[in-house]
Amino acid sequence: MTQSPWEPRQDPLEQALRLLAKKIKSQGGPPKKLVALIIIVILLVIGGKSALYEVDTEETGVLLRLGKAIGTIAPGLHVKLPFGIDQIYLVKTGRVLKEEFGFRTEQAEVRSSYSSQDFSAESLTLTGDLNVSDIEWIVQYQIIEPEKFLFNIADPRATVRDLSEATVRSVIGNSNVSQVLTTERADLALKVEDELQKILNSYDIGIRIVTVKFQDVNPPEQVKAAFNEVNEAEQQKESLIFQAREQYNKEVPKARGVAKSRILEAEGYALARINRAKGEAQRFNAIVKEYRKAPEVTRKRLYLETMDKVLPKVKELYVVDNKNAGIVPLLPLGTGSIGGAK
Repeated sequence: MTQSPWEPRQDPLEQALRLLAKKIKSQGGPPKKLVALIIIVILLVIGGKSALYEVDTEETGVLLRLGKAIGTIAPGLHVKLPFGIDQIYLVKTGRVLKEEFGFRTEQAEVRSSYSSQDFSAESLTLTGDLNVSDIEWIVQYQIIEPEKFLFNIADPRATVRDLSEATVRSVIGNSNVSQVLTTERADLALKVEDELQKILNSYDIGIRIVTVKFQDVNPPEQVKAAFNEVNEAEQQKESLIFQAREQYNKEVPKARGVAKSRILEAEGYALARINRAKGEAQRFNAIVKEYRKAPEVTRKRLYLETMDKVLPKVKELYVVDNKNAGIVPLLPLGTGSIGGAK
């Protein structure tokens, strides 16, 4: 008989199930072999599903067999013993985890924002000089030994938070407020990082601290205005010190250069005077030697050389004759030099 096009068509699997149900009903109940087969199929499906597992690229699997850790599993698709014999724990070893103190970041669709809740119980810290500072910081850490992270301590995340708060309060408690709020913030963060890593190593929980960073350090709201004035004064002081150092670096090298130049000039002048004196001494000794050989000639030569140097500088020349009572009657000399007579 041809089926009508508007009548619903029967699914072959549904028809087979209905025939099987009618047959089981006609026989008074399902046969034992069929029940066993169904149970085996169900167990195989459940076992096959529970035996396969996948480890993500940024995860490390820790495999337990009958409750005992037997090793770690690399990323990829793996097979384990089903029915709870093997258990797998996935640990985010390839991701840097972060804990926030004094604030919380809320993930939004467009951009992150900060929670409006009050976390002053975490952030308010007493400094060594009995001042209160409001510190917000983050601790970034990575799991490097997943087995120790899972089984050596009950709550690793809470432990990291508690130890971080204790370490920060200890380091800040040994510093004064000016160091915390202004000059030594980065050094204090490094000190917190070192101290926290030492404590975690003693706990042996397989965690490595990546960084500790002070996000924001402020005085409490009640004294913030006064502190801002002090901070401005400190900044002005640092600016003046910088200007003074700049002027010092400009003037001192200049003065040193001038002093060195003067010293070199004096040394050159001294050397010139010494050489000149030595030359004059040698010339005098040579003249004495020649004088001893011919005194009269040498005396006359010296006299003429001296007159040759002196007379050109004389503006007027008067010649007196010893035989006459006065000056020579006529001496037409020019005013410029001896050679200028007309």
